[in-house]
Amino acid sequence: MAAAAVVVVATAASPYADARITKITIDCARSQSPSMCPGQSATFGGVSFGTVGQYEKMRGTAFGELSPLDRHNAIIKDIEFAPRNAGGKVEYSMDILILKPVNPANGNSRVLLDFNNRGELRLGRLNDVDLTNDPTTAADAGIGFVMKLGYAVVGNGWDVGATGFNDMKIVVPGAKNPDGSSITGPSYEYLVSDSTNAAQRMTFPLTYPAANPADQSKATLTVRAHLDDAPATVPANSWGYTSNGTAIQLLPVGTPFQQSAIYEFTYIAKDPVVAAVGLAATRDFVSFLRHASAAQGNPLADHVQHTYSYSISQPSRTLNDFEYFGFNEDEDGRRVLDGILSHTAGGSGDQINYRFAQPGRTERNRQNHLYPEGVFPFAHQVLTDELSGRTDGRDLRCHSTHTCPKRFEVNTSNEYWVKAGSLLHSDTRGRDLKDPENVRYYLMSGQSHGVGDVTTRSICQQFLNPVAPYPAHRALLIALDKWVSDGAKPPESQVPEGRQRVFAVAVPGSQAGFVPQRDLGWPDIPGVTYTGVITTRYFLDFGRDFGDGILTNYPPSVAGRSAYPIFVSRVDKDGNEIAGVRMPGVEAAIATTTGWGLRAAVFGGNDGCEANGQWIPFFKTKSERLAARDPRLSLEERYQDHDGYVKAVEKAARNLQQHGFLLAEDVDRFVKDAQASNVLK
Repeated sequence: MAAAAVVVVATAASPYADARITKITIDCARSQSPSMCPGQSATFGGVSFGTVGQYEKMRGTAFGELSPLDRHNAIIKDIEFAPRNAGGKVEYSMDILILKPVNPANGNSRVLLDFNNRGELRLGRLNDVDLTNDPTTAADAGIGFVMKLGYAVVGNGWDVGATGFNDMKIVVPGAKNPDGSSITGPSYEYLVSDSTNAAQRMTFPLTYPAANPADQSKATLTVRAHLDDAPATVPANSWGYTSNGTAIQLLPVGTPFQQSAIYEFTYIAKDPVVAAVGLAATRDFVSFLRHASAAQGNPLADHVQHTYSYSISQPSRTLNDFEYFGFNEDEDGRRVLDGILSHTAGGSGDQINYRFAQPGRTERNRQNHLYPEGVFPFAHQVLTDELSGRTDGRDLRCHSTHTCPKRFEVNTSNEYWVKAGSLLHSDTRGRDLKDPENVRYYLMSGQSHGVGDVTTRSICQQFLNPVAPYPAHRALLIALDKWVSDGAKPPESQVPEGRQRVFAVAVPGSQAGFVPQRDLGWPDIPGVTYTGVITTRYFLDFGRDFGDGILTNYPPSVAGRSAYPIFVSRVDKDGNEIAGVRMPGVEAAIATTTGWGLRAAVFGGNDGCEANGQWIPFFKTKSERLAARDPRLSLEERYQDHDGYVKAVEKAARNLQQHGFLLAEDVDRFVKDAQASNVLK
């Protein structure tokens, strides 16, 4: 066995065949697993994590099958057109990772599903270390936060578009007509490249191949420089298909696409994949680990009491769909995930359960507005949509089956400015909603979608926002477990409400609106442009078959369409948001931090800067800021000296700890970082 390259640890012959995971293979060449691959050492360089001890790493492949007629699976778009095996089942396979205590009895009997982002795992964010899909060394453990708690961490491939990261992909079937011919239909590509390298702008790959590359008559390519410009049609003789219809290029060959210009391509595609199999595969993998026995090949058998997920960005939106389509109920009617710690999902889905699905797409300030990501329902509660007249809610199905998870919805300022995040906790008339019993909401005040670097501007006008949410995530993971396990009251929701909020103004016919500067309270900061640009969420018409997961009017137009009311937090005299969870970088500020930004001139001018926010530092002295005519107080006016700054950071951190948003060890880290900083030194 020690010499075996692959070890089979589960088979469909077991009594647990209903788990729909038919086989798991562990690749010993890519694992560090003393229990599965004799002779191997533990992972993380053999580090022992307190009373939990050492961890082992299993990497391999899980194989599964789905009954297309089962009600839990029939909701998957096009599963009826997928090929079936001799038993009438639809098959799939996916990469898996299992990190577990070598002695599972020393663990906490909890699974943490690291629901990966485009194939990249996010465990490193909780452990305060760089991301990796192959944690191996002691350095890869970081502060060891998750391991010291005793979690078994698991990951699986689910995203059909995942590329660029090894060992976290999924293979799902394609869909064909009953006679074996290709299914065809309209598809749409939003194509933008900010690369300054012309060679990298020679072609754009297509998500799905063209149905007939020899015929360009049913395809249209347009271009514009800015979001509100009128698109210009690129003549048919100025572009063409390449690579057998899987990409397009400008003609003559060698002509680069314009840097940062907005190209949109509408065409007839073929051969969709059954993308939402990834939702069922995730359901069945977690259910298998939770319920299967050791005799049935389960590496976590008898050591799973509760299951949680941790996700950032795209997979958080996917978990919205996971709940909405009923996948938190396994095929035996049991809850799959007890708790979800979801970061930056807003009220959006991941357009995974449509024909010609593109789950890699995401709407931002000027990109991907015309995809079915931001469609009703937005909130967990069952509501009637004022624009469509539909009544629905994200938790409608799980409430009916008593399988809803406890959920923390954590979002940054960026999701409010860029993804209409306020629709998550307000109705479609803009009125505040009461928290559901199983959900709490937290705005991470003044933060951007990702964590930036104050030494770079990237494609934006200002330096990037470095304030991070991850210390709060650690506290919230513990609070989530206590909520699920003990019924302990979670931290109260912290979102813009009442007078804390300011509504955006929609611009008819535009994919962007604006927030009036005076209403927001934004100060006039020298050298900083304010346009108030914000993503507007419209009720779009995707065609008569949209309810069946088929987009026939694609892309839809915003012309004449009604917009949903959305809002953001007001700001204080520094430009920092007043609502939400104000981390020390916002409460004890040395700069104005925002969740929104504007593009630099070479990258599109004053269009929104997508996921990025801003870091606009305060002047050190009063004389400096008066000379610059900056209305924001200087560092000396705020804190007097370095010790005053350290005390302000400590006060902010301890207040967060008191309200459940920081752990004691992270309070200490903030204080030590402040002491080591050069603020007012």
